[in-house]
Amino acid sequence: MILSDLFSVILRLAELVFAAIVAGLAGEYLRIFRHAGSRWLARHIYTELVASFSILLAIVWLVPATGSFVHWPADLFLSVMWFIAVGLLVDWLGGNCGYAFDWRDLSFSGSASCSQWKATIAFTFLSAICWLLSGILGTYWVRRRMAPGNTGHYGRRPWGR
Repeated sequence: MILSDLFSVILRLAELVFAAIVAGLAGEYLRIFRHAGSRWLARHIYTELVASFSILLAIVWLVPATGSFVHWPADLFLSVMWFIAVGLLVDWLGGNCGYAFDWRDLSFSGSASCSQWKATIAFTFLSAICWLLSGILGTYWVRRRMAPGNTGHYGRRPWGR
């Protein structure tokens, strides 16, 4: 029980950090190309919205009183949204900077737009994995807790007799 709670908090913190990184990188790109058409920037706007929504939910669900395991449907839904964002960003890269997960010849000096977007793809993928793991952990916890014949926490009366 304590181990699953600890793992859940670690996943929520990772989700928060990865979403913040993606929001920062995508926001910087949107700031630079703010005069471009919204159709051209649609996939980046979608990624920014998913990251913002994930930041909000990760902060709310980090509070211990929210019962973080019962939110597993939302976790799985957000994981799907993150995987869609990964697909959109990989499709946008389109081979202009090489393959999406080809990390050779990346630089951090000067204009590193290829490096920036490969990092955005990587952190978007990591966020999707964290939300998926959180959803799987929540599903496992709820199914185990609500199993027939389980007289655990939900099987007793509130006053403990």
